[in-house]
Amino acid sequence: MHHITFISTIHKEIGKCNTEELYKIIDKLSPEIIFLEAIDETYSEYEEYLFSTYEVYHKKLEICAIQKYSHHTSFQYVPVCENGLSDAFHKKIKLVCQNRELQKLIDNFNYLAAERGFEFLNSLECINLQEEMRVLESRILNSSEIDKIVKADIEAYEKPMIRNIYSYCIHNHSSSALFMCGAAHRKSIIEKIKKSKTEEQVNLTWTIFEN
Repeated sequence: MHHITFISTIHKEIGKCNTEELYKIIDKLSPEIIFLEAIDETYSEYEEYLFSTYEVYHKKLEICAIQKYSHHTSFQYVPVCENGLSDAFHKKIKLVCQNRELQKLIDNFNYLAAERGFEFLNSLECINLQEEMRVLESRILNSSEIDKIVKADIEAYEKPMIRNIYSYCIHNHSSSALFMCGAAHRKSIIEKIKKSKTEEQVNLTWTIFEN
């Protein structure tokens, strides 16, 4: 039986959302497999060499915490993304972030993440704030073509993550695993996890990490 804990994260350190706090969570869960929202190139062979030889830690928060975990535990690291986020996504971010109302919401999100750490990132409050930002972004873009393209691109970005986790579990046995993904995807990933239980061929048990 495969058991997977899903936890929402952030990619760069901010206040209590830091490497040490994430490492403590990982260490307590003691996963044999760690699935991460990342492509293969995110943690290159050269970066692995720098860490194993000179203990140079990765800039990405989740990988840095994984590296700390590797000091005393053997596990399998599995990046589950097939592609990075699209150019349209980055173009959209540049457009909407000029809006002062959205910037206030982003500042509030960063403040809560810094003050309350992973407790906030894994809460309903975080989901609701992210949804508020998405609605405002669509309003700023006035349902333009780029908004529609980005929504489709994000769906195409997220779906392979769940599919690749199931594919890996079909061919590899473990009793405990961890899936870490950015908090902006939390609501959608939870919905995909629920849907996957009726669609996928292998039976996985999921725990949604919450505050």
